Amino acid sequence: MALENGSSVTEFILAGLTDQPELQLPLFVLFIGTYVITIVGNVGLIILIRINSQLHTPMYYFLFNLSFIDLCYSSVFTPKMLMNFVLTENIISYSGCMAQLFFFCFFVISENYVLTIMAYDRYVAICNPLLYNVTMSNQVCSLLLGGAYAMGFAGAMAHTGCMLRLSFCDANIINHYMCDIIPVLQLSCTSTYINELVVFIVVGINIIVPSVTIFISYTLILSSILKISSTEGRSKAFSTCSSHIIVITIFFGSASFMYFKPSSLGSEDQGKVSSIFYTNMVPMVNPIIYSLRNKDVKTALRTTFLEFEFES
Repeated sequence: MALENGSSVTEFILAGLTDQPELQLPLFVLFIGTYVITIVGNVGLIILIRINSQLHTPMYYFLFNLSFIDLCYSSVFTPKMLMNFVLTENIISYSGCMAQLFFFCFFVISENYVLTIMAYDRYVAICNPLLYNVTMSNQVCSLLLGGAYAMGFAGAMAHTGCMLRLSFCDANIINHYMCDIIPVLQLSCTSTYINELVVFIVVGINIIVPSVTIFISYTLILSSILKISSTEGRSKAFSTCSSHIIVITIFFGSASFMYFKPSSLGSEDQGKVSSIFYTNMVPMVNPIIYSLRNKDVKTALRTTFLEFEFES
């Protein structure tokens, strides 16, 4: 344990996902594989959207940003997480821990609102198709995404700023694979009341507001779909929303369990397992779901491969 002036912790030790030696190698292989798929999938989707003009629409503009966020925020903690499986002690400096906390909060909150914007985009496309190009203009899309990143920055500043006011005296082992809010708070030797209040308010806003917006959007979407007379039309409308519904269910479900469950109802290990879903699984499955279940993406992918083979 590193101390400054005999009292202040200057570095932390990340306990990791498990302390069982026989699980270290299998988990390392599993998560490095997950990380590689995440990088390849999201970078591939970013490049595909960028080079194919038929994908230059609001829906894919938002998907481009979603892939960018997934790529960045999985890279904030995964390298340190992988080090837990090969090192005896995975040390992170105090400043490094605060930086990891800030960027993790920034990207995860931004993803919250990008997913919300995508629900609104589907609502406009299905419920007001004739006004879609006007309602989802380039300026509106830029403002919506600017708002998503602004909310991410504000939330990250609130959490990190409140964390910086705390003192850490003795304990420096974070029972997690990253510097998440709750595990770090548990190490403080000063009152965390304000921090807990900020967590309740900020996390509450960033889960409840998007959830309500998404729920209203899909209620209106479902109402419009049920009015479509043809079975083919209803099926096509449902298919444009199914990928998004799967992603938000995993993301909001696991995040809500992590931050809103009473401590008496689950152990810290359950919290770590729950966090894997929105920190590791969501960034990996997003490009897979949107690629395999999206006709436009599959068509663009085939076209790109054919052009590449022709040129070579």
